[in-house]
Amino acid sequence: MTESDLGVFAEAIAEIAVEAGKAIIEIYKQDFEVTQKDDESPLTQADLASNRIICDALAHLTPDTPILSEESSDIDWDARADWTQYWLVDPLDGTKEFIDRNGEFTVNIALIRYHSPILGVVHVPVTGTTYTGLVGKWASRHDKGGAMEHIRIRKPCADPVVVVGSRSHANPKLQEFLDRIGDHELVSMGSSLKFCLLAEGKADFYPRLGPTSEWDTAAAHAVVLAAGGKIITLDGKPLRYNLKKSLLNPEFLVIADSSRDWLSLFSDYRSKRQS
Repeated sequence: MTESDLGVFAEAIAEIAVEAGKAIIEIYKQDFEVTQKDDESPLTQADLASNRIICDALAHLTPDTPILSEESSDIDWDARADWTQYWLVDPLDGTKEFIDRNGEFTVNIALIRYHSPILGVVHVPVTGTTYTGLVGKWASRHDKGGAMEHIRIRKPCADPVVVVGSRSHANPKLQEFLDRIGDHELVSMGSSLKFCLLAEGKADFYPRLGPTSEWDTAAAHAVVLAAGGKIITLDGKPLRYNLKKSLLNPEFLVIADSSRDWLSLFSDYRSKRQS
């Protein structure tokens, strides 16, 4: 897959995400069963239906490119350690939001190359909105009616700053850092939509101080990068993928305007973690 292919692949991946979203919505309209996975996270028929559609389509589109999905993540580290390029999929990000029927769930598909996302699609089944990011090129938002616009992070920050937080994973540690920011507006949102708010210039900062898995972040990570933002760990390094056996991410910050020293807000927190 060459660089010139990526624009074509972006359109194809968006179409796959939309098809998966349609299957999710069909189940969303019905009564559905909720089961528990081994880690006690919820699982629905929608997760599985979306996963089948995406993995089948990707295997047909790029048969030589491995696929790592939340619903098929039991791939040994020895098998994936040498991957230089692979698809990273969350077929239904925000299963709790799906169960609560608040609409804040997404389909996430990313292409990872050398541990960094280079292409990402985030589709919102309820609204029909699709965010696409081709890193180093462009980021866009397609509405259900077909209207498309290129999107960009907001710089400088709004006054007051708009901070995004998780709806289903509220973290009491966050309040200490919000107090240090000063005047701000806090927006609670589910799934990878939090990243997309920054990418389209509607929010400025998203600190994630709780656990996430690599499939939770990769697609939206690409959208944020393509829109001019960045995502760093609390060590100030770029968030990267498939570098270890565990698929859990470190804590991280999603930043629109990088001219502001967001990392300094967490210096005490980093010192406590390292001691």
